[in-house]
Amino acid sequence: MAASELYTKFARVWIPDPEEVWKSAELLKDYKPGDKVLLLHLEEGKDLEYRLDPKTKELPHLRNPDILVGENDLTALSYLHEPAVLHNLRVRFIDSKLIYTYCGIVLVAINPYEQLPIYGEDIINAYSGQNMGDMDPHIFAVAEEAYKQMARDERNQSIIVSGESGAGKTVSAKYAMRYFATVSGSASEANVEEKVLASNPIMESIGNAKTTRNDNSSRFGKYIEIGFDKRYRIIGANMRTYLLEKSRVVFQAEEERNYHIFYQLCASANLPEFKMLRLGNANNFHYTKQGGSPVIEGVDDTKEMAHTRQACTLLGISESYQMGIFRILAGILHLGNVAFTSRDSDSCTIPPKHEPLSIFCDLMGVDYEEMCHWLCHRKLATTTETYIKPISKLQATNARDALAKHIYAKLFNWIVDHVNQALHSAVKQHSFIGVLDIYGFETFEINSFEQFCINYANEKLQQQFNMHVFKLEQEEYMKEQIPWTLIDFYDNQPCINLIESKLGILDLLDEECKMPKGTDDTWAQKLYNTHLNKCALFEKPRLSNKAFIIQHFADKVEYQCEGFLEKNKDTVFEEQIKVLKSSKFKMLPELFQDDEKAISPTSATSSGRTPLTRTPAKLTKGRPGQTAKEHKKTVGHQFRNSLHLLMETLNATTPHYVRCIKPNDFKFPFTFDEKRAVQQLRACGVLETIRISAAGFPSRWTYQEFFSRYRVLMKQKDVLSDRKQTCKNVLEKLIADKDKYQFGKTKIFFRAGQVAYLEKLRADKLRAACIRIQKTIRGWLLRKKYLRMRKAAIIVQRYVRGYQARCYAKFLRRTKAATIIQKYWRMYIVRRRYKIKRMATIVLQSYLRGYLARNRYRKMLREHKAVIIQKWVRGWLARTYYRRSMHAIIYLQCCFRRMMAKRELKKLKIEARSVERYKKLHIGMENKIMQLQRKVDEQNKDYKCLMEKLTNLEGIYTSETEKLRSDLERLQLSEEEAKIATGRVLSLQEEIAKLRKDLEQTQSEKKSIEERADRYKQETEQLVSNLKEENTLLKQEKEALNHLIVEQAKEMTETMEKKLVEETKQLELDLNDERLRYQNLLNEFSRLEERYDDLKEEMTLMVNVPKPGHKRTDSTHSSNESEYTFSSEIAETEDMPLRTEEPSEKKVPLDMSLFLKLQKRVTELEQEKQVMQDELDRKEEQVLRSKAKEEERPQIRGAELEYESLKRQELESENKKLKNELNELRKALSEKSAPEVTAPGAPAYRVLMEQLTSVSEELDVRKEEVLILRSQLVSQKEAIQPKDDKNTMTDSSILLEDVQKMKDKGEIAQAYIGLKETNRSPAMDCHELNEDGELWLVYEGLKQANRLLESQLQSQKRSHENEAEALRGEIQSLKEENNRQQQLLAQNLQLPPEARIEASLQHEITRLTNENLDLMEQLEKQDKTVRKLKKQLKVFAKKIGELEVGQMENISPGQIIDEPIRPVNIPRKEKDFQGMLEYKKEDEQKLVKNLILELKPRGVAVNLIPGLPAYILFMCVRHADYLNDDQKVRSLLTSTINSIKKVLKKRGDDFETVSFWLSNTCRFLHCLKQYSGEEGFMKHNTSRQNEHCLTNFDLAEYRQVLSDLAIQIYQQLVRVLENILQPMIVSGMLEHETIQGVSGVKPTGLRKRTSSIADEGTYTLDSILRQLNSFHSVMCQHGMDPELIKQVVKQMFYIVGAITLNNLLLRKDMCSWSKGMQIRYNVSQLEEWLRDKNLMNSGAKETLEPLIQAAQLLQVKKKTDDDAEAICSMCSALTTAQIVKVLNLYTPVNEFEERVSVSFIRTIQMRLRDRKDSPQLLMDAKHIFPVTFPFNPSSLALETIQIPASLGLGFISRV
Repeated sequence: MAASELYTKFARVWIPDPEEVWKSAELLKDYKPGDKVLLLHLEEGKDLEYRLDPKTKELPHLRNPDILVGENDLTALSYLHEPAVLHNLRVRFIDSKLIYTYCGIVLVAINPYEQLPIYGEDIINAYSGQNMGDMDPHIFAVAEEAYKQMARDERNQSIIVSGESGAGKTVSAKYAMRYFATVSGSASEANVEEKVLASNPIMESIGNAKTTRNDNSSRFGKYIEIGFDKRYRIIGANMRTYLLEKSRVVFQAEEERNYHIFYQLCASANLPEFKMLRLGNANNFHYTKQGGSPVIEGVDDTKEMAHTRQACTLLGISESYQMGIFRILAGILHLGNVAFTSRDSDSCTIPPKHEPLSIFCDLMGVDYEEMCHWLCHRKLATTTETYIKPISKLQATNARDALAKHIYAKLFNWIVDHVNQALHSAVKQHSFIGVLDIYGFETFEINSFEQFCINYANEKLQQQFNMHVFKLEQEEYMKEQIPWTLIDFYDNQPCINLIESKLGILDLLDEECKMPKGTDDTWAQKLYNTHLNKCALFEKPRLSNKAFIIQHFADKVEYQCEGFLEKNKDTVFEEQIKVLKSSKFKMLPELFQDDEKAISPTSATSSGRTPLTRTPAKLTKGRPGQTAKEHKKTVGHQFRNSLHLLMETLNATTPHYVRCIKPNDFKFPFTFDEKRAVQQLRACGVLETIRISAAGFPSRWTYQEFFSRYRVLMKQKDVLSDRKQTCKNVLEKLIADKDKYQFGKTKIFFRAGQVAYLEKLRADKLRAACIRIQKTIRGWLLRKKYLRMRKAAIIVQRYVRGYQARCYAKFLRRTKAATIIQKYWRMYIVRRRYKIKRMATIVLQSYLRGYLARNRYRKMLREHKAVIIQKWVRGWLARTYYRRSMHAIIYLQCCFRRMMAKRELKKLKIEARSVERYKKLHIGMENKIMQLQRKVDEQNKDYKCLMEKLTNLEGIYTSETEKLRSDLERLQLSEEEAKIATGRVLSLQEEIAKLRKDLEQTQSEKKSIEERADRYKQETEQLVSNLKEENTLLKQEKEALNHLIVEQAKEMTETMEKKLVEETKQLELDLNDERLRYQNLLNEFSRLEERYDDLKEEMTLMVNVPKPGHKRTDSTHSSNESEYTFSSEIAETEDMPLRTEEPSEKKVPLDMSLFLKLQKRVTELEQEKQVMQDELDRKEEQVLRSKAKEEERPQIRGAELEYESLKRQELESENKKLKNELNELRKALSEKSAPEVTAPGAPAYRVLMEQLTSVSEELDVRKEEVLILRSQLVSQKEAIQPKDDKNTMTDSSILLEDVQKMKDKGEIAQAYIGLKETNRSPAMDCHELNEDGELWLVYEGLKQANRLLESQLQSQKRSHENEAEALRGEIQSLKEENNRQQQLLAQNLQLPPEARIEASLQHEITRLTNENLDLMEQLEKQDKTVRKLKKQLKVFAKKIGELEVGQMENISPGQIIDEPIRPVNIPRKEKDFQGMLEYKKEDEQKLVKNLILELKPRGVAVNLIPGLPAYILFMCVRHADYLNDDQKVRSLLTSTINSIKKVLKKRGDDFETVSFWLSNTCRFLHCLKQYSGEEGFMKHNTSRQNEHCLTNFDLAEYRQVLSDLAIQIYQQLVRVLENILQPMIVSGMLEHETIQGVSGVKPTGLRKRTSSIADEGTYTLDSILRQLNSFHSVMCQHGMDPELIKQVVKQMFYIVGAITLNNLLLRKDMCSWSKGMQIRYNVSQLEEWLRDKNLMNSGAKETLEPLIQAAQLLQVKKKTDDDAEAICSMCSALTTAQIVKVLNLYTPVNEFEERVSVSFIRTIQMRLRDRKDSPQLLMDAKHIFPVTFPFNPSSLALETIQIPASLGLGFISRV
């Protein structure tokens, strides 16, 4: 596809930037061919129009996908260009804090300016044996690759370290050498690797100085060859140096220093041995004060001086030579203080008795006057005569400085030669690895001869680098059979020719130096004439005629010609050198042995660097006539020769490149300056590597990797069985341009950018698939959500509506209730208001009505009075008027009535005549009468009322009248009394006056008393209040004190408890630390012991082998002299130096002193071990006592199974012990029945027991007689003639039958011995025995008796088998009981404490009751058995008596002779064994050989009881103790320990052997403890076992020795299983995909590193589990203690967890989410294995906690502060460094994951800054937990142990 197709919208590109070099931007629209402008959006948020170059029309560089950012290898990037490289390095350096990155074959190392914990021995062990591409980039990976290629290809290697000053070259080279020294070790005791490392402090002190760029800058180049032997162990080293900066001796720029050694000398001037040097502060010397910075922050020059001297001593530079070096260096400092005074312009002098010069001459041992003269004069030689000419002050100063530089350069060369001599080895060197630490490309504002030489060297190295890279590319292409087309790469051969060819710059410079009047200007003109306009790489500056420009591979550099000639000549006055050569100081002339060759008659000074070669001899090789010209060699010529020699060496080796980058000029930690980094990347060739890779096919995938990655781009029909063809078909469809890829044999090669295009296609396909999946799933989810919501809505509606209806009904009910309540409430309110108003109204009305009534009454009264008055007045007036009127009216009436009467009379007279008239008149009269009657009634009522009122008024008036009368009388009486009282008042007034006076006086007294009382009261009240306050305060204080006391008591209790817990934990930690330290000392002692044995064997071989050659020896061979006893270990270590004196005389004295120091150290370690062991025992006793006080441990019943199994195997032998069992039973019954002496059945029981005893004794007598008779019969076998064949056959069949019945081999052996003993008895006369023919009858009777006895024996056998079955049943019941107790215990643990105690008591009572019932049942069974046995004994006694009588009556001598006799089985009387084994002293070696040296653990473990060798050895020790033979005990124990050591040394890598002897050693140790007689070890013994205790010797010291031996075996076991497990762990736990399809393949296109070893079979998790099962089964078969098995399993799991975590921390490709899931699954499988083996309580799971937390850390969210808090609380077992490392290494597998942001990592660091943990990054995979051997007594009875014949121990016998 066309590259322009990738420039689409949202594509990210790099554009140039003047500040950041390159800046990232994003396209805002697609690019179309022909566009002149790109619309870009910058990361800072601005939009930019980027104009393309109209000529080239080059598009900006595309940016790699984020998933590729931070890759380990820069060549793995899809887009290979400068901005991608710079950005990848910056991200790794700033964000991930990773300083190493691969760039193809180059390791780019960025100086962090900070100490990082990535160079420890644990890191070295992690990288050792790993392929280069498997681990993260590291200097150790490069060193390991070089070491493995040297061993595999048998080709010398070189590591080329280059870079600017301050970039870290020296440190990188130092770490590479440290890696070789640690991994390979040395081939001898000379500790060459330590010497190689010790050369660094010396070379740094004399060759390093502080500059403005670096505090420890190497001012010379060096190439160190580290030599190896055939076993690839370091045997020596050699060093070559280049271009020492001599000018620094006499001049330092501002803020710089001279070489470190000068300041170290000044800082140590107060030491007694340095008094003679007459030194002082560095500011007192001209050569050390010019820079103004004599002190380096954080560096102690005094300590550095001590390190330098120590390194010199280690390298064999004696004290005298060291003081000579310091004298010369001090002389140089004093020489710099020599001052000159001018006489005139052409001459100068030195003041007389000038102190600095005097000191210089004293130190150098030269004449003062002579040196003073030649410092101010020079000698000029012509063809005819010689002149002595004075020189000016300036010339003298320059000559002084030249002399100082020359002396320092010679001293530097001398030290390098002596270092090489110390590192030189007499053994032939098989191969070497060279480490080149050389300066990088330099360009400054003013560049001179030094920069020219440095850049010339870099041109040569760059050419070699380019050729090597090109060669590797070509080899890769040829190997894959890809058509090779020439890749155009920069070839700097023209630049090299410009410098070194004929008439080149160096040639012209040397020619100009030979000219008498040659100057820098004439040399510049020759350069212009020769090269200007003829060589494109040579230019002339426009404004200068004294400079020239060379176009180097990195940049253009302008060189100033001034000083080139002087620096190239580098000469010093010959006369000054001659003065120094005549020195009395012997060391000084040694420096100038070859000086004549280097001195020129011309006078000049030098301020440049001079080359030094490894040995002067190598530079002088050539034709014989060439030596005369050597002294005329210039600096340039010498440098060119040494550079050619270096290039020849490098071309003859396989190079490995380390490019050191300086990230900034200010030494700020982890600060990245893009401009400086780009300059160095261009200068060091990294970008050239990128360009070469990008020119070809940089991205390479195997077919399987391509198929796995891009399977998504294939259709089902495209997938074939042939993966290669499938990939070809798919690629032809995906990429149309076939030139963009090539198919190799095993890989597909892609052009730059094609992988990014494939990734884009893959991402688009995945994105489309994701969108489709998302669409479908989202639709399904939304529909499911909709249905769920609809259903929920319906349910919600139903409930809501029901709720609303219920709420409405409730509302109605409440409304109605509220209405009713309101009604009644309102009614109540209104009624209440009404009542209040009514009451108020009534009150108002009452008052108002009263008021109105009173007013009305008063008015009525007034009116009444007025009416009365008016009545009387009006009555009078009316009466008067009435009377007048009446008179007038009456008169008028009379007159009128008379007239009217007259008229009426007339009418009446007329009407009277009519009836109706009368009726009408009558009706009117009735009405009037009725009205009048009613009126009369009303008036009567009014009258009555008035009368009542009148009566009332009269009564009131009467009462008032009487009252007034009484008042009047009382007033009268009062008046009289007043008159009487008036007289009395006068007298009383007088008395009152007196009383007033008395009262006033009394009042004044009262007032004073009251005042006093008030004061007293106030005082009292004040006092009371004060007392109350004090009381309150006291109460408060009391309460506070009580509270404080309670709190303090509580705090003290808590503090004491915490302190007790802490002290307990601390004691446990101290105990573990002491154990670990002690066991480490044991390990060291064991290593030294093995080393001592090896050295002894080597010396023995050297003495015994007279001729050179190889003689094959037996692998089991070991010198008897190496065996030594353990009874006197300290004496042994004291004797060791005496034993090694003779063979070590031939060695170097340093080796012997080192060996003696080691021996002395061993002695000290032994003493320290003893002290620690005593303390350990004391602490263990304390722990045992505390545990014993807390609870009584139940008896261990686990060993009873072993006893029962042994008992079942030996039932036949138990049948023969019936008498012993009956005796024991009798004793037991007698003891049990002793308390029941007064019981009614006691006498009868005793009689019965006596009868039993007598019968058994009689039976024994009869048996002995029968045996004697049988033996006599057998002895006469040959004299008896067979009567017929029938009898013979019968006898033989009977004999065969008897023999078959004798199943026990012991019985047969005893019968055979009995027969042999009976044959010794004197011969009897057969004829006398068989006189009457009674022998046959006796024989028949005996045969019958024998058969009867055999039948009884069979019955007893059956009874014993029944007993065994009963025992099995009892064992099964015990198992069930044990399970039931465990269940009860688990239930009890869940109960509260009170209930738990109650339950445990109840359970204990129940258990004791059941045991009592069981014991009663057993007692009854035993009684029945006793009665049965008594009856049987009576029967046997009776039959034996009858047989005896019959035999005595029927036997005759003739029958004995004539009757045939068959061989008879004669059983021996069973002995009562004491559990001891007897052997002879001379059989000890045979015993040890058969039981230890030649014993095969597999057969013993399968067929015999566990720990049988230990039991046998202890039984032998018991017998020696029984004999009180201390020599035998000591010899046996010493031989045993030494033999075990020999076995482990011979087969120490066999897990089964080591496990077997660890188990037996522990069992032997437990036996020595169990039978030691100490009470602490006898608690669980039976009475019989207590009888077997040792009686004569205390073997506590040997127990300690055995414990030490067990510790050593345990450590060896751990090393064996570690060696077995280590190859499996990384593959099984990390690399293998246990869950298929989870881990994805990153689109890295990573170019695999050159594999140093062939790929081995990969291991899986199942392989690890199978191996763990194998280990566990072997240990169980060997009978190893369960506690010890738990400790071994814990150690195994620790190794698995530590190695897995360490590899995870060093592998960026393993730190992903999917890998975290794989690890957690693998860990769960390991936990499941622990559960299956019942080992969860072994502590093994806890050792995996760091790995579990690391896996969780890979999977948790890593964005917010809450996530950070969760991570901090979760990762408690990980250190801060490990957490940060995992977060930095976290790498998304695909683009859908996100990286961990830098801010989040900083948040984690801030939260964890207070955590106090180890700064160490990796876990110590070699750590071994301290092992303990808990006492585990055996229940196996020693007397029951049978020795199998397979062991070949027939020479020992049971006792």
